[in-house]
Amino acid sequence: MSAFVTPSEHTTRPTLQGTFGMSSSTHWLATAASQSVLERGGNAFDAATAGAFVLHVVEPHLNGPGGDMTGLFATAEAPGTPVVMMGQGAAPAGATVEHYRSLGLDLVPGAGGLAAAVPAAVDAWLLLLQEHGTWELADVLDCAIGYAEDGFPILARVTKQIESVRELFEQHWPSSAAQWIPDGRIPQPGELFRNPEYAQVLRELIAAGENASTREDRIAAARREWATGRVAKLASEFLSRPHRHSDGGDYAAVITEQDFAQSSARFEEAATIEFRGHTIAKVPHWSQGPVLLEALRILDGFDDERLDPSTELGAHTVLEALKLALADRDAHFGDNDLDLDEMLSEEYIASRRALIGERASAESRPGTVGGSSGDLPRLVTAAEFAATQSADLSSFGVGEPTVPGAGAGRPAEEPAPEAGAAAPFTAADPAEPGADETGAVRGDTCHIDVVDRWGNMISAMPSGGWLQSSPTIPGLGFCLGTRLQMMWLDEGRNAALTPGARPRTTLSPTLVLRDGQPVIALGTPGGDQQDQWQLLLVLRLLVGGYTPQQAIDAPAMHTTSLVGSFWPRTFEPAGALVEDRLGEDVIAGLEARGHRVTRAGDWALGRLSCVTRDPETGLLQAASNPRGAQGYSAGR
Repeated sequence: MSAFVTPSEHTTRPTLQGTFGMSSSTHWLATAASQSVLERGGNAFDAATAGAFVLHVVEPHLNGPGGDMTGLFATAEAPGTPVVMMGQGAAPAGATVEHYRSLGLDLVPGAGGLAAAVPAAVDAWLLLLQEHGTWELADVLDCAIGYAEDGFPILARVTKQIESVRELFEQHWPSSAAQWIPDGRIPQPGELFRNPEYAQVLRELIAAGENASTREDRIAAARREWATGRVAKLASEFLSRPHRHSDGGDYAAVITEQDFAQSSARFEEAATIEFRGHTIAKVPHWSQGPVLLEALRILDGFDDERLDPSTELGAHTVLEALKLALADRDAHFGDNDLDLDEMLSEEYIASRRALIGERASAESRPGTVGGSSGDLPRLVTAAEFAATQSADLSSFGVGEPTVPGAGAGRPAEEPAPEAGAAAPFTAADPAEPGADETGAVRGDTCHIDVVDRWGNMISAMPSGGWLQSSPTIPGLGFCLGTRLQMMWLDEGRNAALTPGARPRTTLSPTLVLRDGQPVIALGTPGGDQQDQWQLLLVLRLLVGGYTPQQAIDAPAMHTTSLVGSFWPRTFEPAGALVEDRLGEDVIAGLEARGHRVTRAGDWALGRLSCVTRDPETGLLQAASNPRGAQGYSAGR
């Protein structure tokens, strides 16, 4: 019998079950597009690619073709070998600490072309399709082109995000105003919105391969067109003109056509650990993926009762394990030669586990790996940062959320409505547009999971290139992303701004295997929270015995006691954000242990989705996040 709190039998929606194929994503249109590909004979990789290009169109405030992505997949032919889809572009050749410092910058700006890594998401999806798909590119892109040309019902969250940056667009980024505020009017929720310029970009990718003799060669031609054609030319020319950035300065970007031409997505080996009879696969330490691996290794040494996030002891233990793993991320991770095997070794993990006491830590405590204790930046709280700023920063879209929108959280001492009673389910938005206490307008991320009847499985995290990231490029219909804000303007630090190096991304999908077979693909948007919310799901699935939908519906929490990955890179000591449904007794117990608890509301944290497969029976399952009433699963 599990030591976990018994989950509710009543979920917000069913865990889908079937044997043919399952798709789950952060937007119902992407899920529907993916499932339609499965229904017409495509495999999981055809389906995921089709869904991903739809996400570019219908969730433009959360991802775009000018952004990045990471993925994890396993094929039916080699099921025991999880593979990383590396779609994180590197810093351009001109992105040097010396140049940025010469502009008077202490941090890479959170918005504007100086923060743009070379976009790699499109190339990564095309590479996956080329190597592991079965469909023609034209067929895969059909749904995305249709929504871009004929229109899609625009989300209320998109219109709110446009409203939050309207002043910036109209005063400083006129090309963005022309794209997102046509004729001076912000579109209304549900209104059909079109992006014909992006549709033309996709048609040009298809046209590039018209004379090639094989499907693979046609996709290879599309990849060359993306890297050397009109996209590279227009983007580099347009962003070379000075434009407003998030610090209030006007600068020219450094990205060039040559940067585009020299960039290429690739496949890499996954980082893995064993946990409770399962193999957990993550993107290596150039991402934040090993945070989940380290946290699980720490927690694996405790009894099951200390692993339940729904109890005071479990929530405290989980939060403290996450702080230790995140401190190692902040001090050691990056596109470097970190010895991850040493960091995940039993000796090192035991030393980390021993640091968890009965009280909440308010410090960042990285360990020593390879003789190095790492290098933490000066820890600055959001309030301290805001007090130093003279510029009006309220109109800049700079990163993924730490809290669920401006003012959404409230101190634990302020009672919830109907205090003491669990509120009914409401579709709260976990990433409500608006400015936080630093003045930053936050973006977020997308997620998609697919499994097919043959056993192919993929988990992928498209992000970046939000409509509020940098000025829209005329003729393309999208902007470039801002992932370089995760790099430091200090040459002696890990994750320092270095030409050709990848920023230490937060994009962090997960693949779980058992006995050499992929059994779960999962993930969530949320920046620094991605691996935190995924940890809750993994514990509830693998230790608590929850069904997928029960695990996603269960109350969530995360620590804010970390160095923020997004500008302005703040730290909130001992901070914990919790859903009110965690319960008054648990919240009070966490406070008594020294956690600085902020309530987020009953349904506010996490946008998890997952698909599963039982290799023995062929049973497939899928579940998705009810928060925000936007993520959906489909399958049969």
